[in-house]
Amino acid sequence: MSYRLFCPQRLTLARQKRLLTKTVLASKAGVASRSISAYESGDTTPTSETIMGLASVLRFPVEFFFASPINRPEVEAVSFRSLSSMTAAKRDSALAAGAFAVELSSWIEGRFLLPKWKLTDADFRGYMPEAAAAAVRTLWGLGERPIKNTIHLLEANGVRVFSLAEESKEVDAFSFWQEGTPFVFLNTMKSPERSRFDAMHELGHLILHRHGGPCPEGRVAESEADAFASAMLMPRGDVLAHPPKFASLPVLIEMKKRWDVSVAALNYRLHSLGLISDWHYRTLCIQISEKNYRTKEPSPCQRETSQLLQKVFAALKDDGVTRSDVAASLCMRTEDLEALIFGLVLTGIGGGKKGGGAPGNRQHLRIVTSND
Repeated sequence: MSYRLFCPQRLTLARQKRLLTKTVLASKAGVASRSISAYESGDTTPTSETIMGLASVLRFPVEFFFASPINRPEVEAVSFRSLSSMTAAKRDSALAAGAFAVELSSWIEGRFLLPKWKLTDADFRGYMPEAAAAAVRTLWGLGERPIKNTIHLLEANGVRVFSLAEESKEVDAFSFWQEGTPFVFLNTMKSPERSRFDAMHELGHLILHRHGGPCPEGRVAESEADAFASAMLMPRGDVLAHPPKFASLPVLIEMKKRWDVSVAALNYRLHSLGLISDWHYRTLCIQISEKNYRTKEPSPCQRETSQLLQKVFAALKDDGVTRSDVAASLCMRTEDLEALIFGLVLTGIGGGKKGGGAPGNRQHLRIVTSND
């Protein structure tokens, strides 16, 4: 390892990842609270014995604290769906996970040629969400067809998709840009329909709220991203071509299978397109709530997984590189690596022969979407 100085920033990142305050970390590590502040500011360098104690408490390899600094995404640059109701600790833990995902993505890109973001030259400033969704669908060759797999679609067009760990289960989803590459984090513990909507919601943030000028905040930005997601998953032309004769709840449950959306999202889309009245919409909302369909989706669709990450880890396995090898290269525990791909990669992809994982010639990964 070329960087052999203790890295204060990594101590902060590890503490935030584990949802620990400085006081709690100090107590568990047997040092004074002011010492943790001094270590993180770089004013004091901990002894080797103290570093070993901190590593044990934080459940990170000792080598982690001697690697080069990791840039954590700034709060202002990240789209969190429920920032006002999220604790600072949960937010910082999610941001730390984001930093680790960027490191993992860079490691993968050093060994594989991944799809690039395909809308680099497209500026959607001033677009209304419906128009922006229609433009993206045209540029990506989707037409009016339903999207069969949102994760495959994002990956095929250069978005890096990762999952949120157990400690971040209260976080719906978030996204950010890192040096021209878009990142999306999904809560894979939510229903498949909710995760699909979250994926398109975050794409909406990446597209609608990236370029300069005044950016809407709070509920306005969330409403725009919701409208974008609705239009991406349920394109106007396709919905109008398949209108319900009478939108009863059983009819909606059957209809939603065409677009793999929640019954609540379909109800909202039908109302926004004028296919059901205000009264009809509110009645269905009540029925959906009474049936508890907002938390337990009826006739759930199949959960989506990552094609890109599956191909990467399958190729690594063929080359004798295990997940433990990858984690060691990144100076993290295997459990933390797996938290980033939980629910996105088939559990069967794991072992492998002994191998160092040297970059060598980069393999080209083609991501094929089910809409191709």
